[in-house]
Amino acid sequence: MKKGMLPVLMTVLGALLPSTEVTAQQDSQFTQYMYNTQTINPAYAGSRGVLSFTGLYRTQWMGLDGAPETLNFSVNSPIGDRVGLGVSFFSDKIGPSTESQVTVDFSYSIPMNENNTFFTFGLKGGINLLDVDFRRLNALYPDAVDFANNIEGRISPNIGAGLYIHGQDKWYVGLSVPNFLQTDHYDDVAVSDVTEKMHFYLIGGYVFDMSEHVKFKPAVLGKAVVGAPIAVDVSANFLFYDRLTLGAAYRWDAAVSGLAGFQFTDNIFIGYGYDYDTTELGRYHHGTHEVMLRFELGTKQQRTVNPRFF
Repeated sequence: MKKGMLPVLMTVLGALLPSTEVTAQQDSQFTQYMYNTQTINPAYAGSRGVLSFTGLYRTQWMGLDGAPETLNFSVNSPIGDRVGLGVSFFSDKIGPSTESQVTVDFSYSIPMNENNTFFTFGLKGGINLLDVDFRRLNALYPDAVDFANNIEGRISPNIGAGLYIHGQDKWYVGLSVPNFLQTDHYDDVAVSDVTEKMHFYLIGGYVFDMSEHVKFKPAVLGKAVVGAPIAVDVSANFLFYDRLTLGAAYRWDAAVSGLAGFQFTDNIFIGYGYDYDTTELGRYHHGTHEVMLRFELGTKQQRTVNPRFF
């Protein structure tokens, strides 16, 4: 470990250290949130009009020991004209802890007018699993409580809901709470306590036709949780010839990002994001990388455009 990194790592792992109580724990964040909406909003399931698979891998704060790594996979499909179904999985590692989640997503759409504007509500249900290997902390804190035989595995239920309104391929707005249930995690000797709170998400975007071959899409994601500052991401992407996507993003008081993507075929899209940390923590790592792959099967429904920007 590089000199000077230990204080930083202590801060990162503070939520998991002995004699610590954490009253709010932020959910995983994604730079390419505009392509990963199902994870935070179940009402998105089925909205693309095809059987859609999305995988995303994020490695945060490269070069910093114990930094977060997140793997996310989701699949969804319309069932008829009104119903959408999907399954989501993610695994989030940070320091000695691994949090995993498996959920099933259901959506129901109602047409609002003859211009293909739809109001959709969704429900999410599943389980969360938290594993903490406290033995990894002994090397950092040899004088602390001995956790050599304490490996925590906690299973808790997950129930969420969301609303999603979109007008064909031009605009969308969504409001969601991925998990309504507050969960308390604690170890067997009751010296640490981690509490997961409800997270509220607001997402929106609009597609402007700049020319016949260029589209511009600004998007925003807001996240709020009791006990933590409001997080806001804003992004601006350009789509060239329905193939190449280039853009930038800004996470309020946290990071600036570069975005790129390519639609290889009507069925395959690959995206990449890089975050440059603007906080003091940025001195101790080499940035954050994020890669995503979307693969789709089937025939687009009439209300969707191929390829679609969101």
